Amino acid sequence: MAKTDLIGGELWEQYSNKVADRMNNPRNFGELTEANAQKLGGRLVIANEGAESCGDTVRLFWIVDEKTDTIKKATFKSFGCGTAIAATDMMAEMCVGKTVDEAAKITNLDVEHALRDEVDKAAVPPQKMHCSVMAYEVIKRATSIYRNVDISTLEEADIVCECARVTLQIVEDVIRINDLKTVEEVTDYTKAGAFCKSCVQPGGHEKRKYYLVDILARVRAEIERERHPERALSDDFAKLSVVKQIKAIEAVLDEHIRPALARDGGGIELEDVQPGDNSNVNVHVRYQGSCKGCAGSAAGTLTFVEQTLRKNLSDKIRGVVV
Repeated sequence: MAKTDLIGGELWEQYSNKVADRMNNPRNFGELTEANAQKLGGRLVIANEGAESCGDTVRLFWIVDEKTDTIKKATFKSFGCGTAIAATDMMAEMCVGKTVDEAAKITNLDVEHALRDEVDKAAVPPQKMHCSVMAYEVIKRATSIYRNVDISTLEEADIVCECARVTLQIVEDVIRINDLKTVEEVTDYTKAGAFCKSCVQPGGHEKRKYYLVDILARVRAEIERERHPERALSDDFAKLSVVKQIKAIEAVLDEHIRPALARDGGGIELEDVQPGDNSNVNVHVRYQGSCKGCAGSAAGTLTFVEQTLRKNLSDKIRGVVV
């Protein structure tokens, strides 16, 4: 029976040749012992990560030169799918030669990119991305052990998905690092929500403290605010400094208002921003071009400007023509 008969040719083609090769021929598979560490003059670090209930578990072995914090050798053992083996094999290889702090900065995206045959083509299908996330997490665990951080506190971490033992921090990090936009993508990358689904949204068979839909909405909102501070609304806008308020107003003027006025030969300039009554923000503007002296500018144009600023920034904005 051919491989395409087993899993379907289209699915098989979603895996890179590097992934397929490391599935079958991992370069760094195996255990390291204290004897190995003594021979290399380093400290042995062993870290475990994964969710046995899901069948994917990784054990990472490091030998670290304590004088330089450099990882001299790294191997792993894994109970899991071939993708988990390929990802962890690549991750172990990427650790060698780096300091512990440098290795701790390796992300799941770095691992996945290293497994690509082509720069712009993913190494694995989306539903298997959780395998590279597990490699990322075991590095963090090994780092905490090497640094003598009390890892018993990890058991107190906020768990979003009990089935896959996925923490709130992992979900938030994965959304940010990979710019995820749907719950399905979060599940593909972390396995959270792939089993009993109680953590996906309220109404499941078990009440949860955190739900993926809520986490995703919150983190996406944070990302958008960071990327587009000019889009802050209402109370958020009022809390901005005057400098940031001016920057946000100018952005809306450039994107929505000036092009509309320019079509009729007009223009507008921001003169000042001042606090008004009842927590309002007075935006002082000066008309240019055909808008100056236009009979409609006193009412119609001002209404357009004011409504556009309110829609994009805050309903507390009041327009004032100078």
